[in-house]
Amino acid sequence: MEPVEYLKAFLVGGSICAAVQILMDRTKLMPGRIMVMLVITGSVLGFLGIYEPFAKWAGAGATVPLLGFGNTLWKGVRDAVDEEGALGIFKGGLTAGSAGIAAALLFGYLASLIFRPKMKD
Repeated sequence: MEPVEYLKAFLVGGSICAAVQILMDRTKLMPGRIMVMLVITGSVLGFLGIYEPFAKWAGAGATVPLLGFGNTLWKGVRDAVDEEGALGIFKGGLTAGSAGIAAALLFGYLASLIFRPKMKD
């Protein structure tokens, strides 16, 4: 990979994170709602055909954040509906996102063992 690709990924991913941080700081939206908005936005942009060209241009800066997860769910549903019909609506997204979901659960659990999180007062 060329250094320009790393720079693009850094700038795009950083811009997405900065926009989310501004939303968290300037609105009363809870972080969970913002994360759901990001996943839905990625799905809608995938449906409209906008996300794929953007992801090819931006690389990991666009595919790693929650927007990319939403697009992955959309692609899984689209492919499963093409192959299996209406049943694909329910299982396509989970099949496509299963590796990411499993990794998040596993690494989250391992981090909780290492760092022993405590509830805030």
